[in-house]
Amino acid sequence: MKKQLHAVAIDGPSGAGKSTLARAAAARLHFLYVDTGAIYRSIGWYALQKGISLERPEEIEKLLPGLKIAVSYGEDGLQHMLVNGEDVTDRIRLPEVSAAASKVAAVGAVRSYLLEMQRQLAREHDVIMDGRDIGTVVLPDADCKIFLTASAEVRARRRCTELEQRGTPQTYETVLADMRRRDEQDCSRAVAPLKQAEDAVLLDTSELDFAHSVEALVGLIEENIAHET
Repeated sequence: MKKQLHAVAIDGPSGAGKSTLARAAAARLHFLYVDTGAIYRSIGWYALQKGISLERPEEIEKLLPGLKIAVSYGEDGLQHMLVNGEDVTDRIRLPEVSAAASKVAAVGAVRSYLLEMQRQLAREHDVIMDGRDIGTVVLPDADCKIFLTASAEVRARRRCTELEQRGTPQTYETVLADMRRRDEQDCSRAVAPLKQAEDAVLLDTSELDFAHSVEALVGLIEENIAHET
């Protein structure tokens, strides 16, 4: 008898800790972790390399026929992003790439281009997939949907710590302003805006440290999957 596969959709704003928490939960549950933000970052990085205007959706769309995005997983289980065969995993984490990712993610052709890739991963594996529209668009029938968030101030402080650890520090005021701008862009875009799915569970980690956030996330996933099994 074929094993029943499970899909977990985690959505939420920038800096909510989706990637780190989802990765930790996936390791605990032996699921494949899919960071869709990294996929959009890869396209944003590519657009920056080509020097096109990110304010012109038609220019972004013209890049797609000559672009091959691939996801691979190393022995460490970490997700690696390949752009036309080149591993760009480390290069897509710069602040300017984050801004570019938000721009390209607002282009309908880009989202359509990536949709089947993401759904195929869910058809082949138990997955925890995070992003902005996973529960609403990419995996509307996911077994478990969670909207992960925290206050803008908490998210900005966490992002500052992350940037400092990477050797690319920025001031709290700059990060907070960028985060609020990104929230506005993600929530107001015409194509697949960021919003909580009607059947998603809200998890606010503003008052939780990392360990307690992981426990809360894993608990919600296990509870919801048990109901689906």
